[in-house]
Amino acid sequence: MLPWRRTLRAFTAALLMTLLVTGLLTLTPAVGTASAAPAASSRGWNDYDCKPSAAHPRPVVLVHGTFGNSIDNWLVLAPYLVRRGYCVYSLDYGQLPGVPFFNGLGPIDKSAEQLDGFVDKVLASTGAAEADLVGHSQGGMMPRYYLKFLGGAEKVNALVGLAPDNHGTTLLGLTKLLPYFPGIEDLLTTKTPSLADQVAGSPFLTKLNEGGDTVPGVRYTVIATKYDEVVTPYRTQFLNGPGVRNVTIQDLCPVDLSEHVAIGILDRVAHHEVTNALDPAHATPSTCFS
Repeated sequence: MLPWRRTLRAFTAALLMTLLVTGLLTLTPAVGTASAAPAASSRGWNDYDCKPSAAHPRPVVLVHGTFGNSIDNWLVLAPYLVRRGYCVYSLDYGQLPGVPFFNGLGPIDKSAEQLDGFVDKVLASTGAAEADLVGHSQGGMMPRYYLKFLGGAEKVNALVGLAPDNHGTTLLGLTKLLPYFPGIEDLLTTKTPSLADQVAGSPFLTKLNEGGDTVPGVRYTVIATKYDEVVTPYRTQFLNGPGVRNVTIQDLCPVDLSEHVAIGILDRVAHHEVTNALDPAHATPSTCFS
């Protein structure tokens, strides 16, 4: 690995750890889904008194990635959207018994059912007819199951994916070795089902992508980085179909070095592209200074 890449990854890891600690300090000692909403609400999101404006008539639901949660994944993007006048909400999903903080580990079809219930709650609270979804990594892919198989297309206007593993990942080819290590494969299936679901060619992804990547009536945006080291090759994140816009961050800012985690949590160019996707009628060019 080149020295600048090692420095970048070390800096990203340190900054993400700071964000994680900051997020955890906002939680009550009884950690869990119930405690997340008050903590987030104090920052202006998960405010169930919020009513969408004429300028931004749809609430935005943020969907964290694997090992993420409803707070730490969104410490930058959620306030960014709130300041721009959006009603913003985030959920926890895919929890495993006895595993605090780190979610998105359960079977992805079951996680999509949790998203279904959460969107219904948000729509009932805001009075809106539709929501917009913004997800990172698994959180950008999992909603597609909700849209395709659980009736979500009738309740969702747009899905924005930040580094989503829409067609799975090879993890730089390592997952191709899983069939040769039955013990490891069994561990993934029984302990962290979502990881097994995200392997390229898994039964879950085969079902999800069969018959086309998209469903009618929903606008799709994929925002990717060519430095993604988790969802590889990075172009497998892109979708095909009507109403799709695929974006590579480096086409907008060649010196942007964000990798998989940073593009979802920290990257200002990516966040500006999120607002463009949520409000395309008022989109402005994304640059290195967005």
